[in-house]
Parts: sequence; C-alpha cells; structure tokens
Amino acid sequence: MNKKQNKGFTLIELLVVIAIISLLSTTVMASLNQARQKSRDTKRISDLNALRTALEMYYNDNNGYPNPGWGFRSECNAWGGFAPTNVIPGLVPTYLGKMPSAPTMDKTANIDCYVYLSNGTDYTILEHDGPDINYLSQPSLVDPRRDGGTNNCLRDGTGIWAWKIASSRTSDCW
Repeated sequence: MNKKQNKGFTLIELLVVIAIISLLSTTVMASLNQARQKSRDTKRISDLNALRTALEMYYNDNNGYPNPGWGFRSECNAWGGFAPTNVIPGLVPTYLGKMPSAPTMDKTANIDCYVYLSNGTDYTILEHDGPDINYLSQPSLVDPRRDGGTNNCLRDGTGIWAWKIASSRTSDCW
C-alpha cells in the first residue's frame, strides 16, 4: 500500500502558530509601552533637576530667584504662552542652555507643561498634567496642592496631577 505523503501544515497547526506569535507580540508591545513611559518620566525628572540646579546658580549670583511678578508662567497658553527663553527670565541661556520641554507637551491643550512661579525669595516649578506620568513612582515630587488630599501642605491624597520642585518646604503650600 502506498500512502500519499502530504507536505504542508494543517489548519490547526497554522492557527496555533498564529496564536503564539500574536501572544508574543502583544507581550512585547506592552513592555515597550512601559519602557517608553519610564523613559518620558526619566526625562521629566532630569529636566526638573536641571531647572533646580540652574535656579540655585542664579540665586547664588543674584541673592534671589528670577521674579517675573506673581503669576504662573509657562510655554503653555493657559500660563502665558511665553517663549522658552522668557518662562524663567534671566535663566536661559546664562544658567541653562535652553528651557527644557516636557516630552509630550501640548502648548495649546495645556498638557504636560513646566510651570514656574516665584516671589523672588522662593520658587515653585510644576510638571503639570502629563497624560502618562506615573506620579507615584516619585513620591518626593508629588505636589501636595494637587494630590487630592485635604491638606494643601502635605502629600496625603491619591488624585495626583502634578509633580513639583520648590526652593523650600514653605513653598509647598502655594
């Protein structure tokens, strides 16, 4: 008896291979998205640290922080729509090569903005409303006024929507 040898794959074998490839690609894509988010958060933290360092150098030379008058300032429209060199007057380019921009900043929609406020004695910089920020990954940066808690000077809530660096603990309350 001669049995005919079939060359090829059965439909079941093909479906199993396709299912395995789909599962692997989904896992890889999920990991890649997490890596991208972590990368954006790392850039934001690096930007905030660079701004802090530049502001301290400015303070050492001028005995105060840049004081543009009371009011938040940002490249984003809701806070003035300032040019990058004018968000923090006198900082760029002397103390910082250029004003950093958040990775997913949308100036028109006021999303993922760096926002500056100072009275000359203290300053606050917010990293405001980034759509993909893992705020809880950096508890020391959580802004107490924007964490949904009941005390504006303490980090005590869970509805976080801003990271913050400030010149002192007293500026945590504004």
